[in-house]
Amino acid sequence: MDLAAARSTSIGASSEGRFALVIFDLDGVLVDSEPISCRVTAAVLAEAGVQISETEIGERFLGVSTAAMLREIEAGHGRQLPEAFQEALRTRVLRVFEEELLPVAGVGVMLDALPLGRCVASSSHPERIRRSLELTGLIDRLAPHLFSATMVERGKPAPDLFLLAAAEMGADPARCLVIEDSEAGVQAGKAAGMTVFGFTGASHVHAETHAPRLEAAGADALFGDMTALTGLIDGWPANT
Repeated sequence: MDLAAARSTSIGASSEGRFALVIFDLDGVLVDSEPISCRVTAAVLAEAGVQISETEIGERFLGVSTAAMLREIEAGHGRQLPEAFQEALRTRVLRVFEEELLPVAGVGVMLDALPLGRCVASSSHPERIRRSLELTGLIDRLAPHLFSATMVERGKPAPDLFLLAAAEMGADPARCLVIEDSEAGVQAGKAAGMTVFGFTGASHVHAETHAPRLEAAGADALFGDMTALTGLIDGWPANT
């Protein structure tokens, strides 16, 4: 297959298959960012006088927007963070990304072989989405179809973000496939009426414990190797 065609974001050429559009989460699916984000978030919160471990951040807030995470932390700790805290946190995370961020193994190969329309729908801020993809060499395979939770009223686990992505891409939600690594993301995809594959191959995931949580959240299938995705799609029953 011609690589230019494989990289196309148009869904028209794929209209006859089971899926017309693949919607990718960003963190922990396309880029291996979760350990960095959790570490930096814990450090910046500690500087503001809020003690919460990076492990707890990962367990409680995976797939949740930064704004929603900070609201819950403020409520749980009975204090209000500085007005500029969220922007300061985003700046610190991006600074560390510049030095450490890597793509999830096999993502580039998978995207080059994927003969379907694709887009990104992430709880992250638009600036972070774009810069993450630039740093990992994935931007040309996915831009300009990058959707952020800042574009909708309700973030994951509500279906709003995925429904927005489908609408903007001109795809029927029933023919969309969501790739997610978080329970909130899986729940959002299922609430949107989409098929959801749970990914367990990023470095923050312990598959033996994480996979059952994704399955319990409603994931239709689980996989841990990004290069296996096109085969899973090809083998997915047309009538499911």
